[in-house]
Amino acid sequence: MSGPTGADPAAPPTGEAVQATLTGVPGARRRRVRAPVPLAESRPVARVVVDRPLSHLDRVFEYGVPASMDADVHPGVRVRVRFGGQDVDGFVVSRGDDAEHDGEIVPLRRVVSAEVVLTPEVLTLARHVADACAGTLADVLRLAVPPRHARTEAEDVAPPSDTADGHPVTAPSDTVDGHPGTTVGTPEVPGSGAADWATYAGGAAFLRHVADGGAPRAVWSALPGRGGRSWAQALADAVATAVRAGRGALVVVPTDSDVELVTAALGPAGVRAWEPGADGGWVRLVAEDGPSARYRAFLAVVRGQATVVVGTRAAGFAPVRQLGLAVCWDEADPLHAEQRAPYPHVRDVLLLRSELERCALLVGGYSRSTDAQRWVRDGVAHAVQADRATVRRALARITALGSADLASEG
Repeated sequence: MSGPTGADPAAPPTGEAVQATLTGVPGARRRRVRAPVPLAESRPVARVVVDRPLSHLDRVFEYGVPASMDADVHPGVRVRVRFGGQDVDGFVVSRGDDAEHDGEIVPLRRVVSAEVVLTPEVLTLARHVADACAGTLADVLRLAVPPRHARTEAEDVAPPSDTADGHPVTAPSDTVDGHPGTTVGTPEVPGSGAADWATYAGGAAFLRHVADGGAPRAVWSALPGRGGRSWAQALADAVATAVRAGRGALVVVPTDSDVELVTAALGPAGVRAWEPGADGGWVRLVAEDGPSARYRAFLAVVRGQATVVVGTRAAGFAPVRQLGLAVCWDEADPLHAEQRAPYPHVRDVLLLRSELERCALLVGGYSRSTDAQRWVRDGVAHAVQADRATVRRALARITALGSADLASEG
């Protein structure tokens, strides 16, 4: 028998209350609301190139700079950003006060390293290479900037007290590999590189332009065998000329064995090897050296400590400061053509670099490719070569035997 009419019995529990009474059934997930991240007061917008090779993403994206990261976010540093629902790598290319995007600006996730590894010159070069090769900036930057090696980056490479003022240390005057060493910065002496380059028409003039801060372009046909000194020694003399003028130099060769030949010739020419903590000297950029050694050499260059780079294909993008001379030896060798997209050739990369950075360009070898010959024909570069009589003296003599000669030989 029902009770008297009055207040309705209590309503049954619903929603989260019912969910809590069900054993083994997970509760409703609450959506987290992320608190707004305070941005930097000055230049709170960072423009980032994300590491995505798709052509429709080949542009700059804007992110907010959290106040906690303000001191570390500079153009050229590596960052992690939220992109397409995941964290991806990128490079900061600039910072500004206002964003072009009308919506909400997503903040940077973190700064991978405060080390500036992408210089404005290399960024501009990479953009031009990507456009010329119908590729993306991300693809070219993957070739230009080696992967980070955190332990190497954390090493103490501060210059010693005698170089803290920024002046380079002169090379010792003892012998190097049996040859008398010279001091970088000493004047040219008779019998050194200028005399050997004088063997070639236009060779001495090319070195004079390099020493005077000019930006000549030359296609060099090297003498083989006994004619003059070896190609590596001749290149070392050209590099020393640039160094004496206070300019950097870059030499790209096809193989690691060629790197060994050039670096062995640099000592007698007066350019010493760079050592950690030193200021000035040469480094080698070769992938076969391993990630640690390669990144250590790269940091020495990007920090302005090493002024000369000798390496293989990817060294064409090395961030040499005050670049005065870029060299591509044996430019017809197929190893100079990159095997990854967008497949740039060292010869073309250095030509773009000579135009953008106003540096001298020397493309050489024992043979000349059709591309290099086209440069000479169109006036892009001048030919540096010996006269016909000198070439004949340098070449091996070949005698064609006739039937009478063969018969006399038995």
